[in-house]
Amino acid sequence: MRDASGFIAALDQSGGSTPKALRLYGIDEGAWSSDAQMFDLVHAMRTRIMTAPAFDGDRILGAILFEDTMERQMAGQGTAHYLWAVKRVVPFLKVDKGLAEVEQGVQLMKPMPGLGELLARARDAGVFGTKMRSFIREANAEGIQAVVDQQFAIAREIAAAGLVPIIEPEVDIHCPHKAAAEGQLKRCLLAALDDLDDSIHVMLKLTLPEEEGLHTECVAHPRVLRVVALSGGYSRDEANARLRRQPGVVASFSRALTEGLSVHQSEAEFSALLDASIQSIYEASLT
Repeated sequence: MRDASGFIAALDQSGGSTPKALRLYGIDEGAWSSDAQMFDLVHAMRTRIMTAPAFDGDRILGAILFEDTMERQMAGQGTAHYLWAVKRVVPFLKVDKGLAEVEQGVQLMKPMPGLGELLARARDAGVFGTKMRSFIREANAEGIQAVVDQQFAIAREIAAAGLVPIIEPEVDIHCPHKAAAEGQLKRCLLAALDDLDDSIHVMLKLTLPEEEGLHTECVAHPRVLRVVALSGGYSRDEANARLRRQPGVVASFSRALTEGLSVHQSEAEFSALLDASIQSIYEASLT
């Protein structure tokens, strides 16, 4: 995870974002009548992606899973075990329970009851690390500090459970003062990283910033295993272009990865488009 080339595939759409993911894949909401059916459909989509020949460890470092996906099987094996044993792709698990209401220009994470038990199950399933997302809407210094404080407090708990946390304080790409928010966030992150014990390593998942090379200090920090970038609503072409301006940062794309994939495509069409998408994101991650 520290040294190999490649990027992280974000395949962790949860209950709230699953309908949109399925709609973009060509499946309208009328295709299911219960959450169980909806999750069956999205698992079939994820299975099609992860079992495709193009999806392997030569270009993909890791994959972030939703809890429901971790609990299911893929090709007759637990999903996390399949990813590493068959594809040589490192499995991560989304552990947050969604976002709280907006306060001080940000959305903190909702409480995570049962986190300890979830981390134990993830570790037993062969998961390497976790991911948790906060959301920054405005360049509000107090709000951004609260986001970082919450993220690092939970990251310490995750590290104590033997997993590597991905800290994701996403800055809204429509933030009215996006560059200012990103600068404030960087200062808070570096201070929090300096306070970590030497035994703890984390990963950072950050919005593609306005300033070229903004995250260079984070990439070089001894407590940081890897810095990855989310696509945040940018198209794949725009996300790749922005990523090339961030040396040492690799992609962790969701919508930009699956852009253009459809349930209605033949296997040949699906595989060709997925392969091209993976290759373009891989090349953008080599900077």
